[in-house]
Amino acid sequence: MDHNFVSAFVLLLLVLDPFGSLPIFISVLRGVAPERRTRVAMREVAIAFSVLLTFMFTGQGFLSLMHLSERSLEVAGGVILLIISIRMIFASGGEVYASDGQREPMIFPLAVPLLAGPSAMATVLLLASRQPERIVHWVAALTLAMAISGIVLLLAERIRKLLGTPMVSALEKLMGLVLTAIAVEMILAGLKRYFFEG
Repeated sequence: MDHNFVSAFVLLLLVLDPFGSLPIFISVLRGVAPERRTRVAMREVAIAFSVLLTFMFTGQGFLSLMHLSERSLEVAGGVILLIISIRMIFASGGEVYASDGQREPMIFPLAVPLLAGPSAMATVLLLASRQPERIVHWVAALTLAMAISGIVLLLAERIRKLLGTPMVSALEKLMGLVLTAIAVEMILAGLKRYFFEG
């Protein structure tokens, strides 16, 4: 299936899923000092954008160099999502990631794998490899999708106050269940392609 700018943007936004990841944003940023949250959020978005942009241009070569396939990328992404989803469902006090109140997230888990996860890496890789002549469109679509994700991340605490803590906690558990299903589907799809498609 060929993509244009709009379809690629929508696809990337769905893969990045900033609204679905909102409970994790809130949980991770809860341990960050309020005056530092904006800087941390911008830094993590910039790191995620850099990772995806780099993967867009060099991903195929990296996979070939490491003798990895898109199937293994899909299974690995499913396993990571499964671990995150289990933490979301069974975390006590709504905390997905333990924090001592002093540590800031650095790359993990906001930049990688939440924003620049295996599914996002696979998506930019496929866009660039299938239609390399439209690379400018893919870069623009990624930039816009990441900008929207950054805005959602910056407004995470305000959205929490608007919805209320109980609603956010319930949403976190619900998204954990959804992520579990998505993770299992990714793992099964990767295994199916490995065993039945060669």
